[in-house]
Amino acid sequence: MLRIIRNFCYFSLLLFLFGIALAWAYAIKLEKHYHLDDIASSGVLWSMPARVYARALELYVGKPFTPERLVRELELLGYEDTAEVIRPEHYHRQGDTVVYYAPQFHFWDVPRDSRRMQVRFTNGKISALADLSTLENVALERLNPLRIASIYPQQREDRILVKLKEVPKVLIDGLIATEDRNFWNHPGIDPKGLVRSIYITYIKQEHLQGASTLTQQFIKNHYLSNERKFARKIKEMLMALVLERHASKEEILEGYLNEIYLGQDGRRAIHGFGLASEYYFNKDLDELGLHQIALLLALVREPGHADPRVHPEYALKRRNLMLQVMKSRGLIGEQDEHLAASLPLDVVAKEHTSERIRFPEFVDLVYKQLYQHYSRKDLTNQSLNIFTSLDPLIQLDAQKAVSEELTKLETDKGLQRNFLEGAAVVVDVESAQVKAIVGSRVPGRQGFNRALSAKRQIGSLIKPAVYLSALEYPSRYTLSTLIDDSPLVYSINGKTWSPQNYARKNHDLVLLIDALVHSYNISTARIALDLGLEDIVATLKRIGSRDGIRPYPSLALGAVQMTPLEVAQIYETFADGGFFQPLRSIREITTTRGEVVRRFDISSVRAIEATPYYLLLDAMQQVTSRGTARAIYRHFDANYRFAGKTGTTDEYRDSWFAGFSGNYLTVTWVGNDQNHSTHLQGSRGGLPLWVAIMKGLSLEPLVLHRPDGIVMAGIDKNSGLLAGQGCYYSDQVVELPFIVGSEPREYSDCYLPQAIDIQDDDASYGAPTPFPPGLPPVRTERVPALIGDPSDWFNN
Repeated sequence: MLRIIRNFCYFSLLLFLFGIALAWAYAIKLEKHYHLDDIASSGVLWSMPARVYARALELYVGKPFTPERLVRELELLGYEDTAEVIRPEHYHRQGDTVVYYAPQFHFWDVPRDSRRMQVRFTNGKISALADLSTLENVALERLNPLRIASIYPQQREDRILVKLKEVPKVLIDGLIATEDRNFWNHPGIDPKGLVRSIYITYIKQEHLQGASTLTQQFIKNHYLSNERKFARKIKEMLMALVLERHASKEEILEGYLNEIYLGQDGRRAIHGFGLASEYYFNKDLDELGLHQIALLLALVREPGHADPRVHPEYALKRRNLMLQVMKSRGLIGEQDEHLAASLPLDVVAKEHTSERIRFPEFVDLVYKQLYQHYSRKDLTNQSLNIFTSLDPLIQLDAQKAVSEELTKLETDKGLQRNFLEGAAVVVDVESAQVKAIVGSRVPGRQGFNRALSAKRQIGSLIKPAVYLSALEYPSRYTLSTLIDDSPLVYSINGKTWSPQNYARKNHDLVLLIDALVHSYNISTARIALDLGLEDIVATLKRIGSRDGIRPYPSLALGAVQMTPLEVAQIYETFADGGFFQPLRSIREITTTRGEVVRRFDISSVRAIEATPYYLLLDAMQQVTSRGTARAIYRHFDANYRFAGKTGTTDEYRDSWFAGFSGNYLTVTWVGNDQNHSTHLQGSRGGLPLWVAIMKGLSLEPLVLHRPDGIVMAGIDKNSGLLAGQGCYYSDQVVELPFIVGSEPREYSDCYLPQAIDIQDDDASYGAPTPFPPGLPPVRTERVPALIGDPSDWFNN
């Protein structure tokens, strides 16, 4: 009998040792599979959302700015107006002085500590800028940028990583007291707790008793699933033992604090105490009161049932229970417990913390440009900060202008409510940074973004490209060249087309500059055919249009579809001195530590030579002073010298205006989503919307510097010749610029002045797709090459 018992003991020992060896081998396999030695570099443990920010508002002495706009910016950032500015995200305005307390932030070039700032204003400019924390004047101050979006990992987890030293001691002590009292001593699993759990749960058959240590909970939450299976529990225990070999208790605790699930914000999962503090209280962890810390601890076991917004009564009960436990364990005193229990939950309203995208129409452009360089996985694996060019104040003002102006246009025209839609793009000319995008009349709407996706015919907006092409041949075309604008009929392969000018009026011979200023269709078509349509396509490509524009004759009058953003890219070249710069919405991409991953610097190439550029811009400035856009100066001082072009398509389906000052370019479109007629020319739809947006900007005049190689000459409007002796006694003389050597050689005496009809034309009339019908009288030796099947020209 003793022999049997002894053999059984030996066998049991061998079986036990074999089980130990098997478990150890399995543990080594788990260690390699889950890379459990990576805990020491905890920053790579998580897929983190990439955070997208608006521009950081820069303040400096002399900047044109007002206290009202600064207060708007601060309130947009969530600052609170308080009489005593003693904490981050507080501000107060008194007269022309604003004091605010900025929290710390790691910009793309330098980290900034929290600071108390004072800004003084005089006559619409910043007159003094001081750091009250150091009592020093400041040359340049940046406000922390507004976060406008996050790009989430596939599981849509979100967290704000915190270091252990940043976490209040009472939170750490409370967590250990309520979740794992033996944390600092056990090897990853708690044998006593495990025995106690088995006894209470299975022998006494009382309530389910957990026995997981913080290490096990971290393993389960980060590496495994929540399935209640014995095999998963064994794996969890083995991995906990392995993890404790590689990591210190502090590293494991820090990992737990960043991993724990603490709530749900729509589709976004709230992980970690850092984000939970922001989500529930809009504060950093070190700013929380005892009653708020206790609420976070209450969420550890019941993040759903104890959600303070959904179940406030139960959340209050659980919070007070945490306070009682903390008092019983000697972590807080009785007075502290009573005071904290008497306070409300103090949770901020959810609308301030939801995962919604701020300014989704602009964010659409950011995503579009971002995904040209990165995959979503790359963005979330590296935990990046993406700094964009969005100006929130311009965006808000532009959106308001679109919403209000469309309503006004509908009322004035007797149109059905919500019949009109609109879009706008605002660009900083010097940097080609997009400052605002509006893609709908409804603020904040996520959906069809007309600024990026609505391809509409652009009509007369294309004409500056046609006239630029002509002016680049100074031996053939100048601003004083006479162009035939009389009725024409073009026939080819049995098809005929008769384009007509606005109000069905013709103008016989007109100066080239007048043909552009008043947007005459027939004369524009003649120029395009004479040059060759491939030449027009090449010009468009050079100044920023997309590939794939086909050289159909209808192109000359704008029968090509573009989005407002594509139009803005072309007009940016006109606005920026003839230099092509890709429009950009992203400035820098950095890590959370401020290390620059990619910088989107200004990159430009000259697309238009200086002399033809000067001629074109002189004409485009006259579009606003005496042409189709002259209504601008009912609202602005004439010293701004805006340049631009109206655009209207057949049957008034699309109403456009693209124009710019010295520092801002804005493109506007007004139309109907079903392509119905709006009864609005460019000067009656797109232009008023443009005016409403530009009124909200701090504008600089458009100063056109005359380059070398340009001469001025007085021209007789009737003949296009140099003004002779008798001309200066009439009103038929205009001073025009010429490229040296291209100015007229003959004189006119102006004895027979003729009245010039300046009826504006801003649309193509006739067949749905205009086909230019002839050649201008100036160049007859070159017939334009017509590409493709002629039957296709009418279907472009």
